[in-house]
Amino acid sequence: MSSGDSGGLDPMSPIRPPDAIRPRPPRRHLHPHPRLRLRLPRGTRRARQVFVRDTMVAFGGLSAVSQVVGPFVPYGASGAVVGLSVGACLGWGLLRSRPAARVRQVFRRPDMTVVVETGDVFDQPAHLVVGFCDTFDTLSAGGRVINGDSVQAQLLDRRYGGDADRLDAELGAALASARPVAREERADKPLGKLDRYPVGTVAVLGARPRLVFGVAYSRIGNDYVASSGVEDLWRGLGGLWDALRAHAQLERVAMPLVGSGLARLGHLDRDSLLRLILMSFVARSRESAICRELHLVVRPEELEGIDMRELAAFLDALASGPER
Repeated sequence: MSSGDSGGLDPMSPIRPPDAIRPRPPRRHLHPHPRLRLRLPRGTRRARQVFVRDTMVAFGGLSAVSQVVGPFVPYGASGAVVGLSVGACLGWGLLRSRPAARVRQVFRRPDMTVVVETGDVFDQPAHLVVGFCDTFDTLSAGGRVINGDSVQAQLLDRRYGGDADRLDAELGAALASARPVAREERADKPLGKLDRYPVGTVAVLGARPRLVFGVAYSRIGNDYVASSGVEDLWRGLGGLWDALRAHAQLERVAMPLVGSGLARLGHLDRDSLLRLILMSFVARSRESAICRELHLVVRPEELEGIDMRELAAFLDALASGPER
């Protein structure tokens, strides 16, 4: 395994990872026969609630209209009218309950917008967040050190044209003021870099208007397996927010779903990862503004594991209350 994307707060900070973010026990279903298994999409419960609510609202509205125009409808056509009305109500309910691919929430205090959407994070006209391991390795070594499908590998290909020397030079300059906490022996780690930096270290790369914020939120072992935990991710996010506050000048920021590719964070599903990131961002934003617009961009294949309707309700709850 390899490092892919990014990861909190200073350990002495009063804000701690929320206890609500816990591994979810697997749901157990009884199936009368293997061939009769039914897999419902994420968001089915809330989508069903929306369907029933909006369908009944439509029925109520059409019922009120029918009280007025009913006496003028010929008796022979009344059956067709009823059928069309029922179909229209059901169609409206289905339309309203369709899966969402984008959630947008406006906050008032502080004044900012959070968007969760599917797409390609590199297509966003914004500063970019990319996750690194604690050694800030860049070469994939055939996928052994850095996963070729990771955002970090795409950064090298798409922003640096595969020029690893240029990326390493920028990383070296950005990390010049950071102090490594350890250094590996080449005999123990034959591939990649040897200096280890604290989790939460951020390297600011590139130039305006599209800076790259490389944040260390995982540790890579000498066996090239990257691992992280909730505390590491929370600490990494805290370092990221501080760097954005210092360098992003409140401008738009885009980041992927960091942590979703790590096996050591596999006990947290994508919903939990998203909520953890959002809670960290909102909590730190209420201390001091970080950016005016944060876009969390998930890959289309990751959407299946995310309940966008529940996420919209979660964001609305974060934005509500006295701080709204």
